[in-house]
Amino acid sequence: MSFSNVLAGLLFCFTLLISGCASPSASDKAAAEPVKVLMETSMGNIVLELDPEHAPVTVENFLAYADSGFYDGTIIHRVVPGFVIQGGGHDVNMNLKKTSPPIINEWQNGLKNVRGTIAMAREGGQADSATSQFFINLVDNPRLDLPRDGSGYAVFGKVINGMDVVDAIAAVNTTTHGEYENVPVEPVIVKHVRRL
Repeated sequence: MSFSNVLAGLLFCFTLLISGCASPSASDKAAAEPVKVLMETSMGNIVLELDPEHAPVTVENFLAYADSGFYDGTIIHRVVPGFVIQGGGHDVNMNLKKTSPPIINEWQNGLKNVRGTIAMAREGGQADSATSQFFINLVDNPRLDLPRDGSGYAVFGKVINGMDVVDAIAAVNTTTHGEYENVPVEPVIVKHVRRL
């Protein structure tokens, strides 16, 4: 092998190495930018800011459901004052909607379950079981950040407008509906969820 071939090979490797150290492309930066989402409910509008930088899988999952219209016509089916409101899985008759497969639990992303954050609901005892259901924290809930049954609950955004609507939902009267407790007596309908 000639010296010029070795030199050309080294130059090629150096070029690849340098290109791998380049700053992220515009599309990579855009992918990590916060995403604003409007959730229209029967009690008013809630604007969310989702955080794909810290919770990329969870944000992608939520947006896939939102973009497909899955959330339209679902209800906030669980209201626990001083804790959370939860929705994203049941229709007005409390029937569970068919979901996509579960996603990994991004609970160690640095985001905390504090008042006004949105996180994924999941099956108790099953870390990677979140599908479509979400909850909004009404208060700081540090216990949801702790590794219960192996993991906590993944926060993926926050309410940036409409926390008064969230608080109004938290004040509705609730009842038991079959196996479900804390169900609003009058359905709180999620009319539409869309990107802004």
